[in-house]
Amino acid sequence: MSPASRHIVNAKGITKSFGGFTAVDSISFRLMKGECLGFLGPNGAGKTSTIRMMYGVSPMTGGTLEVFGLNMATDWRAILYRIGVCQQENNADPDLSVIQNLEVFATYFDIPRRVARSRALELLRFMALDHRKHDRINSLSGGLLRRLILARSLINDPDLLILDEPTTGLDPQSRHQLWERMDVLRSRGLSIFLTTHYMDEAARLCDRLIIMDHGKILIQGRPQKLIREYAGKDVVEVINPPHELTELVRTHHLMNDMVGNRLIIYGQESENIFELIGQKFCLERCIQRMATLEDVFLRLTGRELRE
Repeated sequence: MSPASRHIVNAKGITKSFGGFTAVDSISFRLMKGECLGFLGPNGAGKTSTIRMMYGVSPMTGGTLEVFGLNMATDWRAILYRIGVCQQENNADPDLSVIQNLEVFATYFDIPRRVARSRALELLRFMALDHRKHDRINSLSGGLLRRLILARSLINDPDLLILDEPTTGLDPQSRHQLWERMDVLRSRGLSIFLTTHYMDEAARLCDRLIIMDHGKILIQGRPQKLIREYAGKDVVEVINPPHELTELVRTHHLMNDMVGNRLIIYGQESENIFELIGQKFCLERCIQRMATLEDVFLRLTGRELRE
């Protein structure tokens, strides 16, 4: 397989502007065959605008976007037939039953009725929804409804699955059930593009991550590599740190953030900050933990609330 044929998505300098506002500012990235690529960023970072360009709903202002080696600007119809999209909204048709929602959606891809019925039944079994196939949509819980929306996004047997915050608002059990289904899809070689606000979800599911803000890509790489580079291995949080501790952090050149009255110290593998700081400065009101992807996200995009 040539290197070019391994690129499911190849975006070069894609831009999206609305009047004088630039939502996506000349970003470039690739999604490889069989890869799960995570797109992270605070509200307003440009994630949704990027996704909408990827499945042809919103035309690009600039740049080039190739999906399956085809140009989105000219071959968007052929591309859309090979993409599955699981949107944020639970927008199933309330007037149809569970299985009818899949069968009607299949008509948008010109799938014959008999094939659509067979795929719908298979997908409902895969999502453990077959016992609810004749139920109305308003009888489903939030978790069941998200599983239905994911099933619907697979009805055309796509080569690329776009998941736009697929588990937002779900309880932990429902989230883990969806994760298990996504693990199966990944094991089958399906290429996945994922946006999420859950850092544990991104770290668990994604092979690579892109973090963007204000329309630009800040960093990209494998989750554990990003954690090591931007947050280290261990983290110590100290409330109202004494001057002696802040001096120790300064003289040892330790990565740190001061958030209000809380000092957050990040230690690399070569720096045993639990031992260095813990015994003397962590007698009370101190947290010792492992570094996480959330530390990376907050360090790069800030901690202020976004609209």
